[in-house]
Amino acid sequence: MSQGLIRPHGGRLVNRWSGPEATARIEREAPRLPRLVLSRRQQSDLQLIASGAYSPLDGFMGREDFESVIHTSRLASGTVWTIPISLAVQQPVAARLSPGDPVALYSSGNTLLGLLQLRDRFSCERDEIARRVFRTTDPSHPGVKRLHEEGEWLLGGKVTLIRRAAEVEFPKYHLDPIQTRALIRRRGWNTIVGFQTRNPIHRAHEFMLKSALEIFDGLMIHPLVGETQASDIPARVRLRCYEVLLEGYYPKERTLLTVLPAVMRFAGPREAIFHALVRKNYGCTHFIVGRDHAGVGNFYGPYDAQRAFDEFTPEEIGVTPLCFEHTFYCAACLSMASFKTCPHPTDRHVVLSGTKVREMLARREAPPVEFTRPEVARVLMEMYANPENG
Repeated sequence: MSQGLIRPHGGRLVNRWSGPEATARIEREAPRLPRLVLSRRQQSDLQLIASGAYSPLDGFMGREDFESVIHTSRLASGTVWTIPISLAVQQPVAARLSPGDPVALYSSGNTLLGLLQLRDRFSCERDEIARRVFRTTDPSHPGVKRLHEEGEWLLGGKVTLIRRAAEVEFPKYHLDPIQTRALIRRRGWNTIVGFQTRNPIHRAHEFMLKSALEIFDGLMIHPLVGETQASDIPARVRLRCYEVLLEGYYPKERTLLTVLPAVMRFAGPREAIFHALVRKNYGCTHFIVGRDHAGVGNFYGPYDAQRAFDEFTPEEIGVTPLCFEHTFYCAACLSMASFKTCPHPTDRHVVLSGTKVREMLARREAPPVEFTRPEVARVLMEMYANPENG
């Protein structure tokens, strides 16, 4: 019997979807309003705000919340929030808009998506944001690079969504927080562990998932399928890897596979907190934080993301992090292990870098079973043999 779901961050699940009457009114008024074409990243944030995934946000951040998040990792209300959710535009676009204006929001395909009730229009100092959020101003950092590609003016205000973009990726697995919460309630789960990785799943990940399932009621595998890096394995392939793994090795009644249509910010420690808070809104009580969560290159230490949770009280975060060390297969233990449990030298450990795995796959050579399941290896080898299928 379920004892009740974890409360959304901030206390209530935001819903910024319009009803039929409001949708008809917005569609009538939109041609006469200032218009703004959103990038794919901005469309993603718009959708996640409207669905409640970013609760307690009900729109793009105004100046007060934005500056508070940058400097204190909290909204102006004091609620923990670590990533600025902003709507960046170029100066000429900002100049023709005034606070109080309703602004029609469109996709690049000229589809009307919704409205922004403009409350704030302000400029930002991008190097300061980079230092605070990414801990670097190095343009080789993908988050810093993207920050400087965007406009230096920010628009803040409540949003109303009337429709998603024309095509929803992975519709079978595209569930909003209200839907995942309904499924959790129906299954009677009290404790739910969330997990994400932007890499293909391998045995080290599986070790963490199986360990969590030994303790908690349910597992929500929640891969991020928005924009990552060009070198990353495509989301479609990663999702198929999850499917074959769940089909063969996990109890269906205790697992839930759904996708998060968010982009990666590569903000390391700050993004780890953000990812946990978002999963809380989807109904997770716990969230797995592995080695170098949301990291990139050598910009963060391997366990900086885990230590970030120590900056807040458990009550402020609400969702509990599950912090795992680097895991591997040990040829002496004959099992998966970590440095916490394995006494053997590293030459007995089966550890493959991403580069090494890609080289093996390019040669159509399956990674060893100690590294990944044969079913997962076959999916990856097929992708490398037929890259257009990725």
